[in-house]
Amino acid sequence: QVRLVESGGGLVQSGGSLRLSCAASGGIFSHNVMGWYRQVPGKERELVALMTTSGDRNYADSVKGRFTISRDKNTAFLQMNSLKPEDTAVYVCNYFDEIDYWGQGTQVTVSS
Repeated sequence: QVRLVESGGGLVQSGGSLRLSCAASGGIFSHNVMGWYRQVPGKERELVALMTTSGDRNYADSVKGRFTISRDKNTAFLQMNSLKPEDTAVYVCNYFDEIDYWGQGTQVTVSS
């Protein structure tokens, strides 16, 4: 069993920055993937960014050049710059080895 604890998020003006973090603990596999998805009411959950233990990164086209994912062992970070109102969503941390684990989610609101 893997436990995910998220922090960060909040309210920011358009063009501002926020940083999310997600700490994984418990039955951690040496090879895994961590990252974030985001959810807006009425829409499907959308991939934001993922990073493997070997350093490979994957970003949604909509955040490339603005968001950066990084990891320090079993803690993942998402630096979000140049935020736009359309980035407003609940951001949910994801950990994957053989199965998916999900964090509780954190609200990010970008005002125009």
